[in-house]
Amino acid sequence: MSKYRNTLPQTSGKLFLSDGGIETVLIFQEGLELPYFAAFTLLDTQEGRETLRRYFGRYAGLAVEGGHGFILESPNWRASADWGDKLGYDSAAMTRVNRDAIHLMRELRDTHETPAAPFVVSGCVGPRGDGYDPGEIMSVAVARAYHSAQIRAFAEAGADMVTAITMTNVPEATGIALAARDAGIPCVISFTTETDGRLPSGEDVGAAIRAVDTATGAFPAYYMINCAHPTHFEDAVRRGEGWIERVRGVRANASTKSHAELDDSETLDEGDPHDLARRFNDLRKVMPNLNVLGGCCGTDHRHIAAIRDACTQSRAAA
Repeated sequence: MSKYRNTLPQTSGKLFLSDGGIETVLIFQEGLELPYFAAFTLLDTQEGRETLRRYFGRYAGLAVEGGHGFILESPNWRASADWGDKLGYDSAAMTRVNRDAIHLMRELRDTHETPAAPFVVSGCVGPRGDGYDPGEIMSVAVARAYHSAQIRAFAEAGADMVTAITMTNVPEATGIALAARDAGIPCVISFTTETDGRLPSGEDVGAAIRAVDTATGAFPAYYMINCAHPTHFEDAVRRGEGWIERVRGVRANASTKSHAELDDSETLDEGDPHDLARRFNDLRKVMPNLNVLGGCCGTDHRHIAAIRDACTQSRAAA
């Protein structure tokens, strides 16, 4: 059974951490092969599950050490039908791995959670297409139907919420939010931006949030921005428009490079963890509800530790 589905503790304002860029850590730092960036394939073996336990355990320790909450984001960014088909998984196999991932996240919660550090289990939903390129944009109805099987599997396995990571366009994000509503589970929508602060499909991030809220009756619990460096979107949030109050989380890239530059790179750009942490702290000064902090491509436990320390020290000094 879910633990926090009816009351997500991160909406209280307490500081929550998440992990970093799981795929880039596993590929570039641990030397694993993840076809199509599909970390969920590790669930198929005991060795792979142990790798995931070690990976999440490192970040869990950072949260517990600081008395902060933690979002256990399942490794299912690629675990939807089209990507599963490319990897030889039929619909039954996809349902199995999506449920197995939530079971593993719940096991990790049982291992690491403390009264001062609540652990929220989130089922990760990725885009149907590439995370940097919206490609052929689905209608809301098609997106709602496409993502429903994965979201139902998460709900049935006891996830507290689902998070749509690296959303590139409004119709797909809207369809996911409606599919989550159908399944009776809270959702979070996380958009990615290009270096100009706009979605890959061209929408302004603030306009995209308003559009999803309008189409869904403001069903998402909150919004996030991920797979972008703070320099890519900080001008948009500094304008102080009302939509920033709906943004509670940021999972930033380590690199200031554009999506196209990262796609063409054969090496990992780890950026500067301390500069990234400073930028997170600056974002929190202009984003009143920003309290879910984590990383995306190129980030690891060093970045999350630096972000945690910078933001907690700032809060203590306030």
